[in-house]
Amino acid sequence: MATAVKKTISLPPELAKEVEEIAREEKKPLSAIIQDALRLARKERLKKEFYEIQGYWSRKAKEKGILTENDLKKYLSLAVIERL
Repeated sequence: MATAVKKTISLPPELAKEVEEIAREEKKPLSAIIQDALRLARKERLKKEFYEIQGYWSRKAKEKGILTENDLKKYLSLAVIERL
């Protein structure tokens, strides 16, 4: 059974009014709207982190002349041979 932790948060009046309006429109409890927003924020943060990591490794590959899948296969094959 899922459990919940109660927290008290403070919101500026305009944001509080907006979130209450969203809850009414979607016929959801206020806590569900806040949970949805936090999940979305976490998802966006993880997506940003993923793209940053992807960019880092793309730059590293380009530095080594790896531009295609075939380049990567050749590079990995050479790396395996060198370790033998």
